[in-house]
Amino acid sequence: MMNKTTLKRIILLLAKQFTSIGGQAVIEGVMMRSPNAFVVAVRKPDGSIRLRRDQWYGLSKKLDFMKKPFLRGVLMLIETMANGVVSLNYSANIAMAEEEREKALKKGKTIEEFEASQKKKEKVDITTFLTMAISFAFGIGLFVFVPHAVAFWIGDVLGYNWTLDSFAFHAVDGVIKAMIFVSYIWGISFMKDVYRVFQYHGAEHKSIATFEGGLDLTVENARKFTTLHPRCGTSFIFFLILISIILFSGVFTLVPIGANLPPILRHIVAVLFKVVLMLPVAGISYELIKASGKCSDKWWARAMSAPGMLLQKLTTKEPDDEQLEVALSSIKAVLFLEEKYNLKEAKSRIIQLEEIDIKDLNEIESSNSTLKEFLE
Repeated sequence: MMNKTTLKRIILLLAKQFTSIGGQAVIEGVMMRSPNAFVVAVRKPDGSIRLRRDQWYGLSKKLDFMKKPFLRGVLMLIETMANGVVSLNYSANIAMAEEEREKALKKGKTIEEFEASQKKKEKVDITTFLTMAISFAFGIGLFVFVPHAVAFWIGDVLGYNWTLDSFAFHAVDGVIKAMIFVSYIWGISFMKDVYRVFQYHGAEHKSIATFEGGLDLTVENARKFTTLHPRCGTSFIFFLILISIILFSGVFTLVPIGANLPPILRHIVAVLFKVVLMLPVAGISYELIKASGKCSDKWWARAMSAPGMLLQKLTTKEPDDEQLEVALSSIKAVLFLEEKYNLKEAKSRIIQLEEIDIKDLNEIESSNSTLKEFLE
């Protein structure tokens, strides 16, 4: 049961304005991205924090039409996946660097040779894209193909004779999809490394909430906030599942997808068509998240956001102070880049990727940026 304190925190969160800065937990670190800056902060084995700082000049800067409603959600999904690959690849290299360094030195390599090999690994190569492709295929299989097949099997066993144009079929499909997602997240949360990533996820939310609360970006202030946040990717997934049920039911009822094909082939075509439909599903889901944020004082907006917030109980864990420091370093560095280089007015790339090591949060220069400059 949800206690009164948790409920109160959720209501308070849903009644405020949110920043356009978002992030993602990575291995021993946090990625933060503002409209114009991109930073990955990772805790190194020696205790220092490595900052990968760069200007963000993505597709939204080059393709104005992609900023339109329903299209921007698709763009957000694509950019998030790209940011995630770069950040995870980078953080994995940093987290494993010390262990690999010791092995390299034992094999007789010099420090210079080791550092040169590390720089090559930090680049996103074909192996990274192959890993991304395999992960994407696994996700499609687990969250699209499997629910579809199981829903069809249930209807066959129970004698309901569900067809692709029935709402019941797609409703059951969606419920199974949700059950698989929750079970998968719950299962992997027992893995030590995944649990730590979930702690960094909580730290990411707390650091963003600290900025949105108008407080100084310190560990002491960040501790006060909950690990839950309405704009989390977990909430986005809830909307994806909900909208997919409605959209799939409507489309397959109105459009006879593969009507003249043999049953098995028709279902294969239907699954592939669902994959394509995930783009408009993402666009609609993104608009719902934005609407619920802008109308957070309305009862319907709070009702829409609540299920996703509760799901975050699985994907976020309470971080320790060192993890909070990493997350705060990431958002503080993003704000610093935005202000120092006036990236909001930049018409092209004006800064290049750089990496720096800091001992603690205080080494990052503070900015005068406020929430009003980054409202969602």
